[in-house]
Amino acid sequence: MRTAVVLVTGVAPDAMAAAQLSLLWDLPDAVAVRHHIDLDRGVLERVVSDLTGVVEHVEVELEHACVSCALREDVLPTLDRLARDGRWRSVVAQLPVGAEADQVCGVLARDPRLARRLRLAAVVTALPDATLVDDLLGDETLAERGLATSHDDERGVGEVACSMVEFADVVVTTGAVGTPTGPELLRALARPDVPVVRGADLLAGSDLVARPPHQHSRSRAWASHVRELPLPVPGSADVWTLELVSDRPFHPERLLDGLESLALGRHRTRGCFWLPTRPGRALLWEGAGGQLSIGDGEPWGDRVPRTQLAFTGTGEPPLHLATAFEGLLVPRAAFGRGIGWHQAEDGFEPWLGPVRDVA
Repeated sequence: MRTAVVLVTGVAPDAMAAAQLSLLWDLPDAVAVRHHIDLDRGVLERVVSDLTGVVEHVEVELEHACVSCALREDVLPTLDRLARDGRWRSVVAQLPVGAEADQVCGVLARDPRLARRLRLAAVVTALPDATLVDDLLGDETLAERGLATSHDDERGVGEVACSMVEFADVVVTTGAVGTPTGPELLRALARPDVPVVRGADLLAGSDLVARPPHQHSRSRAWASHVRELPLPVPGSADVWTLELVSDRPFHPERLLDGLESLALGRHRTRGCFWLPTRPGRALLWEGAGGQLSIGDGEPWGDRVPRTQLAFTGTGEPPLHLATAFEGLLVPRAAFGRGIGWHQAEDGFEPWLGPVRDVA
């Protein structure tokens, strides 16, 4: 019998710990493992425990103190070792704060050796209820909260938290209860079939391991920047969504000058775009609370290139977004004459790499 694995992700240590403890109490013959990256000391702390107490407490030196190193060098080997031990039927693994589950899920989905012993039951994202809107749409960075996963980690708390919610199989809120807007925002971001559980004590671990396991392809499809699935309609008037789509690319110069018109504001924004200087690449757009990340994505392949951004926020939706979006595109008349841009540089090299590598 394969050992069931539940991954716990989040951006707040207390919320993650509450979810893990609830799962540990509810699951029979379960073991909990918590990983923590200590940037200042360059070590990865690993604590393994079950209902009898602490089984092991180890610190591992990391050549590079970062999430990828931690996942590769210790998290995955530890999951495999605990499964081979045979004492436990399930593992509740709390990933380092700010570490997303995608990499672990991808390895477990691809590696037949690990798949013989481990069954990924679910990915649970745990967030504090009282600060949901600020955590998802605020402008703080992980570094400002002392939660960075590497010395060059400049990610925003909102960007990471939203991404975790979008990838999760279950979302749970913990601690003091906040406003109703927070859970409604979670429902607008999460996959439509994902439960939003308000209270760690209501998180049923036995149900998670009994249901069909995590489907990596399904989570990736919902969380994909090149979205093929429709946006959910918010169930509350306090939450809004807006999707802007065009077959035209962004104009490089206009986009450089006008990024803030779409990025700034207390909203989640995610999607894909293309540039006439890089016509073969689906470029990635992701941000929250005024923090924005763009990057190289994947080839368009047989798909028709498009610029597609989805926005989600609370309160009154900004009236300028559609106009600003249109103003950053290559004008329709110019696009109609065909895109034949052959420039050595387009200004996006710091984020997307040299044009010559993708032309």
